Amino acid sequence: MAKSKKSKTPSSTIAVNRKARFDYFIEDRLEAGIQLEGWEVKSLRAGKGNIAEGYVYIKNNEAWLIGSHFTPLDTTCTHIVPNPTRTRKLLLNFREIKRLSDAVGQKGYTILGLSLYWKRNLVKLEIGLGKGKQQQDKRSTEKEREWTRQKSRILKHT
Repeated sequence: MAKSKKSKTPSSTIAVNRKARFDYFIEDRLEAGIQLEGWEVKSLRAGKGNIAEGYVYIKNNEAWLIGSHFTPLDTTCTHIVPNPTRTRKLLLNFREIKRLSDAVGQKGYTILGLSLYWKRNLVKLEIGLGKGKQQQDKRSTEKEREWTRQKSRILKHT
């Protein structure tokens, strides 16, 4: 009987925003810390975070994550009223915030959360500067994906 190989360390990825890569051309990526409450960290350890509808907003030289959803656990304390969609502060350097705010000032650019992951014992958010895709760009992305699948099938059989 063959033993199944399982990794001893769990995956460090908590959540991935796949829709962002489909709807936007990602031109620049940054790693940002995220300011969380205790129940949010416990929720993320259980894998109950979602950043698919979230985006980053810059106000008063501070970056904020808006629209992400961290589902509270049932074991959260009763004296805390958890708000799963609250605005969370991102921890970035002043130069990084300035560069992002200048880029967002250009037409068609937005800042998106791409993935949420653990780095040692800290939660990090990979943010990307994206420019929106047109419908024909999305179709060409689908065609390229299909062609790579067919190409791998053909090479596999020969």
